[in-house]
Amino acid sequence: MLWKQRKDGEETPYIPAGPFKVRLPFIHYKFETPDYFQGLLMCAVDLAAIPLMMQYLGMPFEVALAVVILNGILYLIHHLLGDPVIPGWITPAIPLMILFLTQFPEGPERIYALIAFQLTLGIFSILLGVTGLASKVVRLVPNAMKAGVILGAGIAAVISVFEVGGRFEMFPVTISIAVGVAFYLIFSKHFEKLKRRGGIWRVISNLGIFPIIVLAIFIAPLFGEAPWPTIQWGFSNPDFRTLFAEFTVFGLGFPPLMMFIASIPTVVATYIVLFGDVLQSKALVSEADDIRKDEKVDYNPNRAHLIFGGRNATMGIFGPDIVMCGPMWAAMQVVVIERFKEGKKAMHSIFGGSGSFRWGTNTGLLLLPIVSLVEPILGIALALTLLIQGYVSVRIGILQAKSQRDLGIAGIIGAVLATKGATWAFAVGIILCLLIYGKNFFKGDEKEDFDYEEKGKIS
Repeated sequence: MLWKQRKDGEETPYIPAGPFKVRLPFIHYKFETPDYFQGLLMCAVDLAAIPLMMQYLGMPFEVALAVVILNGILYLIHHLLGDPVIPGWITPAIPLMILFLTQFPEGPERIYALIAFQLTLGIFSILLGVTGLASKVVRLVPNAMKAGVILGAGIAAVISVFEVGGRFEMFPVTISIAVGVAFYLIFSKHFEKLKRRGGIWRVISNLGIFPIIVLAIFIAPLFGEAPWPTIQWGFSNPDFRTLFAEFTVFGLGFPPLMMFIASIPTVVATYIVLFGDVLQSKALVSEADDIRKDEKVDYNPNRAHLIFGGRNATMGIFGPDIVMCGPMWAAMQVVVIERFKEGKKAMHSIFGGSGSFRWGTNTGLLLLPIVSLVEPILGIALALTLLIQGYVSVRIGILQAKSQRDLGIAGIIGAVLATKGATWAFAVGIILCLLIYGKNFFKGDEKEDFDYEEKGKIS
């Protein structure tokens, strides 16, 4: 097996294929059993996309399951082609997508809008990957507007849970308890100290949000907010026939040109959010690479763009997906990298960890006992994901601002984005940056001026 031939300090063996580095399980990387079984259970988070597609696209459960399975298959492409990450949704942009889609009536017109958006995002990402212009495009966006888009995405995520008729009204007690526990485990300083002690605390931390989902399975029925799961045996039954006939270009045809034009502002806003995940992926892999000197890990942002851009374009044709195709599932990427850092005995290669995890989630999606176990609380899992992402997006958005002026502009852009959508937000942002910064539109404030100690200073 080729993975046994890797010398310390070298990359895991691969088959060269242009910009890609093909690695196959058992041949080029060792299959990691712990990561596989964790993925087997964590497919519950992938399934949380189903309520969104049922609510906003009118998809039956089995059709939405087909979309999730198709997306799951494409998750495997990353590690197979040399991208050392665990891919996921573009979670911060889900509220932006919902705002865009709800401008159109439910039915074929809304499906057309989603197809146009996902194809545009996919092609745009591929072009940036081919040309290597990704970082340059993002640098052209003023800091105030970047901050506003990310901040607005976070606000919209929270609004989507707490709005009238939202998921909080359906599961108030369960969401309150689950979110409280999740924020304690993920963000609190107290649990961070416990985690450093190792043992059971480290195990709980490494499971990501899975313990909270298990907790919700029991809490929701106890408070009468969801039925007890009815465990079914066998294999899941995705309905690809209806998916292709009623929700794709094969049955509906291609969207009109105006749909593609209308999607551009939301595509740009989504890409700004998405690029943050690319930067975070690079930082996490580089950090692990510094510790594990025995394996050289090559993370290439341009290759990542080609892969997640290809995923979005493919889904736009075969299974339009509200949660979209993102470059990284941050929570699980951190979990796998932390185990990778423990040494060669814990995880031989990062490709073994990330690949085995995604083989596990794909297996779980096909097993009816797992699907039926989590089906009653998928709405809770989605709310939990959105609220965690809302917290992170607000924090990151504020940090993008370099001055009090930037932060003021960002606040306005964020509020408009969360209520009126990307088109209005960009229009407002451009006008405010022109009025406040004038000829320094792209530069903004060149240095930070968050001097709150200095009384009377307003800048």
